[in-house]
Amino acid sequence: MSPDTDRKIRGSFAKQSMMQTMGASISETSRGSVTLSAPILEGCKQQHGFGHAALTFGLGDSAAGYSALSVMPLEAEVLTSEMKIHLLAPARGDRLEAIGKVIKPGKRLVIVQADVFAIDGDIRTHIALMTGTMVPILAK
Repeated sequence: MSPDTDRKIRGSFAKQSMMQTMGASISETSRGSVTLSAPILEGCKQQHGFGHAALTFGLGDSAAGYSALSVMPLEAEVLTSEMKIHLLAPARGDRLEAIGKVIKPGKRLVIVQADVFAIDGDIRTHIALMTGTMVPILAK
């Protein structure tokens, strides 16, 4: 991935107030893959003390979206058209990690996937599998 694309992804991510609210950060970027991480903050837990599914979904959606952006021309942006989530286990631990990746790039549609893991000390649990479609748009 070009340095310009990496800068674009990091700049876009920095503008996402939702990611800031969740305490999320970019762990890694490469062409076709972006990894995000977020602590499971007290304000992002559900009634049983696990990370809320909204935290899992938001982190996975953004990781998948930025992975799609990583294969687009510099003048393009992407928007989520649809995203399906399979919740596999409770979000138990200190933080979440979402690995977004492009399954099939395209000019009109980009098929993406995100795997979300809960990190609890040395234990890494696969808690969600997400698949979706991103739509490229021209930036204004």
